[in-house]
Amino acid sequence: MKIVADLHLHSKYSRAVSQQMDLPYMAEWAQKKGIDLLGTGDFTHPLWFRELEAKLKETAPGIYTLQSPAVPGLQAVKFVLSCEISSIYSQGGRLRRIHNLILAPGLETVRKINHELAKKGANLLSDGRPIVGLSSIQLAELVWSVGPECLIVPCHAWTPWFSLYGSKSGFDSIEECFGSFIDKIYAIETGLSSDPGMNWRIKELENRSILSFFDAHSP
Repeated sequence: MKIVADLHLHSKYSRAVSQQMDLPYMAEWAQKKGIDLLGTGDFTHPLWFRELEAKLKETAPGIYTLQSPAVPGLQAVKFVLSCEISSIYSQGGRLRRIHNLILAPGLETVRKINHELAKKGANLLSDGRPIVGLSSIQLAELVWSVGPECLIVPCHAWTPWFSLYGSKSGFDSIEECFGSFIDKIYAIETGLSSDPGMNWRIKELENRSILSFFDAHSP
């Protein structure tokens, strides 16, 4: 079965994002564009999480639809719980800036992740894409300790800043970035800095999925 999915996008609670980026409008434009499955984005933000609880219903394990869409047919658009987290930290004598996409299997798992991030001092109200001082290894440990079924995908992996392979603040390998969690990183996101063909020239990516999402800030 073919599914058209965009799993990396942002809500109206992220910086520099259209105030139209709410669930109904996102679903409406996904339907117009032929997108079957959307990431919710920003599940760490308390106000957005409240909207996710109020406006979504689970129709299959980990899959959500709008509770009562005003526009007919929007229930055909499915959602999966997602967020992007920005980690800024020091490792190996260098400042690292990494963005990671997290996909979660349910609202209760998201609630636990948010609770643990808040315990670590993350200001989740500050932005839909929170900035944390946790390394990618520490973030992976936190996420998988409360949600073993979660997925972590390094975002826009070749962007010079804020990425796994970024020349300005990244790493030279997945293992250097994620340590012992290397075998749980099943995919990377291309972003605008590369395409799948370029990525598959890297040996450690030969057996990993190459994903390309919009990182949308407006409909």
